Amino acid sequence: MDIASVIVDVPAKQTDREFDYRIPEKWKQVIMPGMRVIVPFGPRMVQGFVTGLKGNSDFSKLRYIKEPMDLEPILNDELLQLANWLTKEAMCFKISALQAMLPAAMKAKYEKVINVIEDKKDRLPPIIQTLFGRGHSLSWKEVIEGEHASLIQKELQHGNLELVYNVKNRLNKKTVRVIQALLSSDELKEMASSLSAQAKKQQELLQYFMEHHEPIPLKELLEVTNTSSSTVKSLVSKGALTELDQEIYRDPYENRVFEQSNPFTLTDEQAAALAPIQEKIHHDEHDVFLLYGVTGSGKTEVYLQAIASVIEKGEEAIMMVPEISLTPQTVKRFKERFGEQVAVMHSGLSVGEKYDEWRKIHRKEVKVVVGARSAVFAPFENLGLVIIDEEHEASYKQEETPRYHARDVAIERAKSYKCPVILGSATPTLESFARAKKDVYKLLTLSRRMNENPLPAVDIVDMREELRTGNRSMFSELLFSKLKDRLEKGQQTVLMLNKRGHSSFVMCRSCGLVINCPNCDISLTYHRFNDIMKCHYCGFEEGMPSVCPECESEHIRFFGTGTQKVEEELTKILPEARVIRMDVDTTSKKGSHERLLNAFGEGKADILLGTQMIAKGLDFPNITLVGVLSADTMLHLPDFRSSEKTFQLLTQVSGRAGRHQLPGEVVIQTYTPEHYSIELSALQDYDAFYEREMDLRRKSHYPPYYYVVLITVSHEDLMKTVSVTEKITNYLSSRLNRDSIVLGPVASPISRINNRYRYQCLIKYKREPDLNRHLRTLLEHYQKETAQNHLQISIDLNPQIMM
Repeated sequence: MDIASVIVDVPAKQTDREFDYRIPEKWKQVIMPGMRVIVPFGPRMVQGFVTGLKGNSDFSKLRYIKEPMDLEPILNDELLQLANWLTKEAMCFKISALQAMLPAAMKAKYEKVINVIEDKKDRLPPIIQTLFGRGHSLSWKEVIEGEHASLIQKELQHGNLELVYNVKNRLNKKTVRVIQALLSSDELKEMASSLSAQAKKQQELLQYFMEHHEPIPLKELLEVTNTSSSTVKSLVSKGALTELDQEIYRDPYENRVFEQSNPFTLTDEQAAALAPIQEKIHHDEHDVFLLYGVTGSGKTEVYLQAIASVIEKGEEAIMMVPEISLTPQTVKRFKERFGEQVAVMHSGLSVGEKYDEWRKIHRKEVKVVVGARSAVFAPFENLGLVIIDEEHEASYKQEETPRYHARDVAIERAKSYKCPVILGSATPTLESFARAKKDVYKLLTLSRRMNENPLPAVDIVDMREELRTGNRSMFSELLFSKLKDRLEKGQQTVLMLNKRGHSSFVMCRSCGLVINCPNCDISLTYHRFNDIMKCHYCGFEEGMPSVCPECESEHIRFFGTGTQKVEEELTKILPEARVIRMDVDTTSKKGSHERLLNAFGEGKADILLGTQMIAKGLDFPNITLVGVLSADTMLHLPDFRSSEKTFQLLTQVSGRAGRHQLPGEVVIQTYTPEHYSIELSALQDYDAFYEREMDLRRKSHYPPYYYVVLITVSHEDLMKTVSVTEKITNYLSSRLNRDSIVLGPVASPISRINNRYRYQCLIKYKREPDLNRHLRTLLEHYQKETAQNHLQISIDLNPQIMM
């Protein structure tokens, strides 16, 4: 086995395959699949992934691997297989699929060292001990150039040494200064007796080390022995003690104490939902469960107890939550239940913290990962359960290459480990609910809140009426009076401003008419620069009217407000209210998200004002009022899922009110109160919404009745963009089934980004066994142009965002 198959880090069609390299004699016992290596490729050296080993090659002249970058595989066999699947499913290069599985810290420039694990130094063979001398780390260069690489590798596998990546400028190990005795207890005793009577502090320090042999952080030592650092220094200079830098994990949660929590007694509904999941865990069987439970019905407790069953079996679990609801509250519940067995991965951590969490998983030091989308690639080897909470969230789909959906990856991994997947939501995607209805997924329902509290009472306010009565403020009379009432009672309010679709649609404030495309039933987008309205599906356009075509009112205009504007108005009308604003501006700093929520939880503010980041995961007992200032902004986006997303968001944010003893109320302000997604979210009636929306999807050939593929072409030259999109559309139209629908070419909703024009073509199909082959042919055909002429073609096989 002296030949390795390597995928090189050159993302191009010609290089998207395995290349064979010889393994130099000294690395023969070292190189394994799943490791990264440095290989010569053309005139330069590049990084690559070893995907397999073999005894012979079809090529006679092979170049040699220069050196390994890892001494143990960073991707296991299952993840290597998963990369093959991902390459096919997400239409990406193999190298992109492999890179997607690594933490950010490992994608940078690196410098590596081998460390001795402190309490295992005595177990090392003498020859290795002398290599390390008195220090406790060797640079990678010393290992590579020395002759003991295979010995060092053995010790790494036994866990007596460890390999550490010091990523240049991206990441440094976090270390702490520790003090350790260099002499035996008897030698220390001898030294203490030879010191003069004045050196009392030094004698006390020596006395301490006669009783304690393990290293101790300097800071702690000074506290315990009540000495000064100069005393320590003088004993170091006398050769009695030594100073070392010891690596410690960066723990983003180190300043917090998590009190152990015990499982709650389940309600009958929860117990009925948990039983079939536990049965699958127990019998090592794969299945997908859809846990459909109203807000506040106790889904998290079902997850926690399912994970406990997995840990009992000695297996591991991945718990995914959307980035925005990765609030400290979620983390806290898992840390309280499973303590040190939890690793947390999300974008709020520094590169170094993420890397440390990843290493805990890789070293099998934890059993549970709580994280956002990328946590689905956690390098577990004994997976027993994957949970995706709020499964309807669009953020589970990655919008750049590789365009994977975490749900699909989770199900694929669970199949290879024969374990269950739980998808949880109060408002599942229509696709998931339709699968549950057809028994592809198993449906588990929680129809009541945990403490039998009623769902909050919802009032829908027609803002057109407010306007007619002369109220031009962004707060309706009803919401204003309820806000005042909560301030007097000392209760808290959440105000959500729906920010997506900022001032893009045109609406009449008198009759609520939104101007739609005659061919597509989707709102026209207003373009300020040439004052026209345009459809981003079929290309229809018309000028901006000066009066409403329906009621001839002059109150017709495009829409949008910002959180700052709302905050200013709040301080005017309710000067005594303390407001915390949460939006992109106030939460961009690390830890600010958590700081603001903690302040709100401690009652330091009366009103929490924010964008959709506050709609999920919050659980505060004192919130009794939720106000939605603009329910419509998402309704009129050029996206077939806009009604679904509106319904989900309104249902989620309503669920923040009255979760504990105090009853909750919700006020939804809208200019289209008669729209079914708003009416039904007020009733929290998902089933009725599902029926209505499915009917529309069936008539207009959208998922879940059809699959959708979005192809976007972009280039600096408009004519070039249009002609390529047209050729692609014609090519596909001539090759796909008669029942498939190919729409386009048409300008994308955002028709130009960074001076690049964007056009798109949309395919709707039911069965197209050869679709992937045709799409690959297209990519190959344009490969040369994409490399030389700045042409970009992106293919999204299950688009979540149609922009």
